[in-house]
Amino acid sequence: MMKKLKKIPKFKTEDEERKFWSKADSTDYVDWTKAKRVSFPKLKPSTKTISIRLPEHLIEGLKALANKRDVPYQSLIKIILNERIDEELRNRI
Repeated sequence: MMKKLKKIPKFKTEDEERKFWSKADSTDYVDWTKAKRVSFPKLKPSTKTISIRLPEHLIEGLKALANKRDVPYQSLIKIILNERIDEELRNRI
């Protein structure tokens, strides 16, 4: 016997939707047996602007490294942070 699916509510904001899905069981709303795998190659992750104070010598070092790699220094910061976070998470296991 097939379960009757509930109707997904309309959301005013992403926050409202996020709260809903954090508590709701998606199987009550979606028939996952009919789901198809898709990819979104041009989808960019959400970003959030932060402010961080760094010593000037550290910024100069970052700029020098970024110049060697031919990337903007803020992009290099993201690359370094991402690599280190991945490393730390792998070592935690």
